[in-house]
Amino acid sequence: MLRRNLINTSRYKFHKRTLHNDIKIDKMKEEKHNLKKIRNIGILAHIDAGKTTTTERMLYYSGTIGNMGEVHHGNTVTDYMEQERERGITITSAAVTFCWKDHRFNLIDTPGHIDFTMGVEQTLNVLDGVIVVLDGSAGVEAQTVTVWKQADRYNIPRIVFVNKMDRLDGNFDMSLASIESKLETVTLPIQLPIKEKTGLVGIIDIITLERIIFDSKSQGRKMTKTKLTESEDGHLWEIANEKRRILTDKLSGLDDELANIIIKQESLDAVPSQILVDAIHKSTVNRKGVPVLLGSAYKNIGVQPLMDSVILYLPSPDENKYTKEYECFENNLSARAFKIIHDKQRGPVTFLRIYTGKFTKSQRIYNVQRERSEQSSKLYVVYADDYEEIEEIKCGNIAAVAGLKSTVTGDLITNNASSASRARKNMENRKKATPKEIENLFSTGTRIPDPVFFCSIEPPSLAYQNALDAALQQLEREDPSLRVSQDEETGQTVLAGMGELHIDIIKERIRTEYKIDVDLGPLQIAYKETIQVEAKDTHVSNHKIGNSSHSVTVTMSLIPFYEGKENLLLDRSHESASNIDNIHPRVMQAVRHGVQAAILHGPKLGCPVVNMGIKLHWLEVGRGTSDTMITAAVSQCIRKLMQAGESILMEPIMQLEVVSPDEYVSSILNDLTRRRAQIQRIDVRGQNKVLETLTPLSELLGYATALRIISSGTAVFSLEFDHYKAMSSMEEQQAIKRVTGF
Repeated sequence: MLRRNLINTSRYKFHKRTLHNDIKIDKMKEEKHNLKKIRNIGILAHIDAGKTTTTERMLYYSGTIGNMGEVHHGNTVTDYMEQERERGITITSAAVTFCWKDHRFNLIDTPGHIDFTMGVEQTLNVLDGVIVVLDGSAGVEAQTVTVWKQADRYNIPRIVFVNKMDRLDGNFDMSLASIESKLETVTLPIQLPIKEKTGLVGIIDIITLERIIFDSKSQGRKMTKTKLTESEDGHLWEIANEKRRILTDKLSGLDDELANIIIKQESLDAVPSQILVDAIHKSTVNRKGVPVLLGSAYKNIGVQPLMDSVILYLPSPDENKYTKEYECFENNLSARAFKIIHDKQRGPVTFLRIYTGKFTKSQRIYNVQRERSEQSSKLYVVYADDYEEIEEIKCGNIAAVAGLKSTVTGDLITNNASSASRARKNMENRKKATPKEIENLFSTGTRIPDPVFFCSIEPPSLAYQNALDAALQQLEREDPSLRVSQDEETGQTVLAGMGELHIDIIKERIRTEYKIDVDLGPLQIAYKETIQVEAKDTHVSNHKIGNSSHSVTVTMSLIPFYEGKENLLLDRSHESASNIDNIHPRVMQAVRHGVQAAILHGPKLGCPVVNMGIKLHWLEVGRGTSDTMITAAVSQCIRKLMQAGESILMEPIMQLEVVSPDEYVSSILNDLTRRRAQIQRIDVRGQNKVLETLTPLSELLGYATALRIISSGTAVFSLEFDHYKAMSSMEEQQAIKRVTGF
C-alpha cells in the first residue's frame, strides 16, 4: 500500500507539471485556434478489453505521465475513484487532455460494465469520434455490440483497436470476421501482426508496407520502422502486398475518387499511400467503413500508431456533421453539459463540450432547458481527478466549470435568453431543418434507461437523514440512471439502479465519500404492470368540504397494448368533441396530473403501468371544484378501470452471455433451463463456448456465485436489459409472494 501511494504521488506531481506546460503551449497557440488540430474522442469496449490500459499508454507516450500505471495495481490515472482501484474496473467516465504530434486530444475513458452504461450514453453525445477496443482472443463481445449501437445512435465515426494480440489465442482474422458479422460494418484492416514463438513482437503497416518493431527495454517508447522488400522479406512482403491490394479494392467501392484513380492507372499496386489515407479518412468520417488496427497495450505494442490513426482518420470538430447544427448560435456560446461530479473543494463541477463561441472564467450563462441564468466561477482543463485553472476556452474543446447549481446532464447552455431565441429562429429559417431536428438540438439529447433493480436505503439514525438526502441528491445529479424516490405508504427512501453492482457501488460511495453508514433493504426486481383487455366506465365524485361542494363526473377508457408517447388521448368523436373542446386548460392540466399519478402504481404490486392508453370521453366539473379534486377523481377512475382491465405483471428479460470451457457447458445449460432461460445461440470462441440466452432478471439474483461454483471459477458472464415480458399466472403468483411474503 505504501509503495502504491508513493507511485501515485510521484505520478501526480509529474503529470501536474507536464499538464501545466501543455496549457502554456496551448495558450500560445490560442490565437490561431486551429480546429483541425483538435480530436474529441472516447474509448469504448466490453469490460476487461483493455480501455484503461490503452488510455494509460497514450498518456505515457505523449509525455503526460512519467510512469505507466496498471489496472491490477490500482494506480492508473483515469481510474481514480477508490472503488475503481479496489475492483479494477472503470465506474465513471474520466476526461484527460494531452498533446500528440501538435494535436490536442480531449479523451474520455468510459465504463465497460453494463451497470454503468449511462456513463457511455452521456459521453457519446459530445464526441466527434471513438476508439472501440476489442479483446483479440474474444473478438466482438456482448457489451461491444451495446456500445456500438450507442455510437450508431449518435452517428459517430470510429476506429477499432484489436488489443491483447500478445496472447497465444489472439486471432486478428477471427476478430475481423466477428466485426463484420456482429457489427454489420465494412472492415478496413490497415495492419498485420508479426508473431513469433514469444508472442507479438511488432506490426506491419499495410499502407506504407513498413515493419514496426517496438523496443521492450524502453517500454515501447522506441520504435524501429523498416521498409519491407521482396528480397529480404519474401513471404511476408507478398502477404503485405496482397492485403494492401485487398484493402485498396475494398476502398474503391467506398470512394469514387479512388476508384477513378485505379481505373486510370489500371493497377491496384500503384496507388500512393497518401491517397489511401485520404480514402480511409473519408470512408471513416462518412461511416462507410471502419479502420482496424492491432496491438497489445499491456505489452506496449501498437499504441503510438493508434494515436497517429486518430489524427489521420477520425474527424476534427469542424468535420463533425452533427456539430454543424450548432452553427445557428453563430459566434455566441453554445455548449452541452455531459457529466457532473461533486468535488469536496470545488463543489459541483460541470463538464462541457463547447460547440460555438467561447467560455470564459466567471461567465454568466443561460440554461436553455431550465430557462434560467446561472453564474459560473472557475474554468478548468481536466486531467482525470486533477484540474488546471484557465481563463477561457474556445469552441471545439472540452472543459469543466465550477459553480453551476441547476445545470444537469444533457442541458444546453448559451450566453443569454436572447441568444437562445435567436438560435432557434435561425434554425427554423433553415430550409432543411425539420421540427424533429430543432427539438433534438434544444432538448436534453440523452436517453436515460429505466432501472431494473430497487431497494430501500436508510441512515443509521434520524440525525443522518438530512445528510443522506443531500448525498443522494448529489449522486442522482451525477448519475441520471440512479433514481431516488419516496415510498408513499412506508415513507422509506427507495434507490433504483441498473444492477446489483450499480447499487452496491452507490452504497460504498455514500459510506466512503459522505461518511454515512447506510443500510440497504433486500434487492427487488423493478416489475411493471399493464392491462390485457379494454375497459370503459364513468366515475362520479361528490364531496362537501366545509361550505364548498366539489363534484366531478368523468368517463374514460383504457386501451391495452398501446405504444404511443402520449398516454392521455382525447375522444374527438361526434358525441364527445364539443365537451372535450370546452375543457379549460387549467382543468386539463389537473386531468393530466391525475393520469400521471394513476400510472405510477398499478393494482397488482404498485409498479409503474406501461403500454396502456387512456382516453378521455367526457368530463363535467361542478362550479367551485378544486383542481386537487379533479386530479383525484381522474386517478380513482383509472384505478377502477385497471382492475376491470385484468392487469398483469411484466418482468425484465435480460440478454445473458456466458463464456465457459466446453467441459462445463452441459452443467451450465441445465442450470439455465431451471432459470427459465431461452437459449438463443451457442458459438465457439477459441477454446471456449459462448452461450447467448434471454433470461428473466428475477432468476439471476446471485448468479455470479452459482456460475462460479458450477464452472470452478472458469466461466464469466455479462448481462444487458433486453425487454419487458408479460408473466404467466403461476409466475405472477410467485413474484407477488416473493415481494409481499404472501
